[in-house]
Amino acid sequence: MRSFLQTMASQAFPLAMAAVAGVFLARGLQPEGRGVYATVTTTAGIATVVGHLSVGRSQTALWPVLDRHRTLVGNAMVLGLVLGAAAGAATFCVVTVMGLPVAPQLMVMALLAVPFGVAALNLKGVLLLQSRVGLANRATVLSAVVLYVPILLLAVTGTLTLTAVVACWAVSTILPFALYVRPLGLPARGEAALARRQLALSGRYHLGAVAFHLLLTVDVLLLNVWVTPAEVGLYTVATSFLSLSRVPTDALAQVVVARQAVRDEAEARAVTARTVRLNLMLGSAVVCSLACVSPLLIPTLYGAAFSGSLTPLLALAPGTVAWSLLRPVEQYLVRLGRPMTMTAVAVCALAANVALNTVLIPLWGAAGAALASTLSYGAMAAVEVGWFARVAGLGAGDLLPRAADVRWVAASLRGRGRAARDPVSARGSA
Repeated sequence: MRSFLQTMASQAFPLAMAAVAGVFLARGLQPEGRGVYATVTTTAGIATVVGHLSVGRSQTALWPVLDRHRTLVGNAMVLGLVLGAAAGAATFCVVTVMGLPVAPQLMVMALLAVPFGVAALNLKGVLLLQSRVGLANRATVLSAVVLYVPILLLAVTGTLTLTAVVACWAVSTILPFALYVRPLGLPARGEAALARRQLALSGRYHLGAVAFHLLLTVDVLLLNVWVTPAEVGLYTVATSFLSLSRVPTDALAQVVVARQAVRDEAEARAVTARTVRLNLMLGSAVVCSLACVSPLLIPTLYGAAFSGSLTPLLALAPGTVAWSLLRPVEQYLVRLGRPMTMTAVAVCALAANVALNTVLIPLWGAAGAALASTLSYGAMAAVEVGWFARVAGLGAGDLLPRAADVRWVAASLRGRGRAARDPVSARGSA
């Protein structure tokens, strides 16, 4: 519980700063500029995911059975930098061919940070497997400070520009890598044979991982095709506002990954079942709260020009709850060694999302994109949670929040978490 609260605080801090800075960004750049910024960072984010090549999945899969953890650390850095550089170069070529309405210098600036972002993802995965959550949390907080404090200062002084904002984003992406180097004793000796083994394993997961990320971000790119940058800006404000709901659910998923990677299968199943129940409870509570206050807060904070964000926000709310279940379930499903099945689920969800967006965006714009996302997120969550339940021998009641879960959280928050009764049922622990 201590790690959970610290992790939640480290994620809440950047999101709180993002919310404040987002107000200044929206007012300073207006919907069109906000949409261009979202396009640049979304494109660089996709390049990071592509370049990652799901090496983190191979680290999780090999950690319980491999004694050469130090070699994994060395490979995490080298593979991240090399693959990230290749992904950044390829992405710039694709963007040039597509002719996205973005200044080339902005795209280059963002893509130069991609290799370091990929390496940082790999190294953060190692830290979580080592249960060194504190270092990962500090990097998250410092990265947010580097990104948002300059934006606020520029906005206050009236010198806020798109170039300055993208530059801040690039520096904040590079910073975690720099912070991880010394504590992890880098550079460390890698091993080519292990790297080949990792790539062979992670490559089978990677198409699914890319599809998983695109499922969350492709709507922004598709909106650029059919609507104006201003409407893209409205949509990104809605998604940014709802992203606050991921603070507790992502924090919990991050904290439990080390316990899901243990050798004891029964413990991994029990931890995953409890996390699904708690994430469903926490995600639903926070999303409902945000939906209730959004009609007042969004126009007040961002300005009347962003009132159009309310409809897509409400359409996306149910899908946001469903999304909160995917990360903890997938962290367990990696143990099953079924990469192609996981890939097929993600690719089918992405295909459904693109098909729905193709129909709904021309009809309803940003609201159509939000509805398409809710339907595809919900379908993917249903399939993967159902898969986990079948493998673990659980029924629906084992994955729905109970009074015992509420009591356990309350007792833990009062400092009696160790004495609290584990709410996982005997059936869920089997």
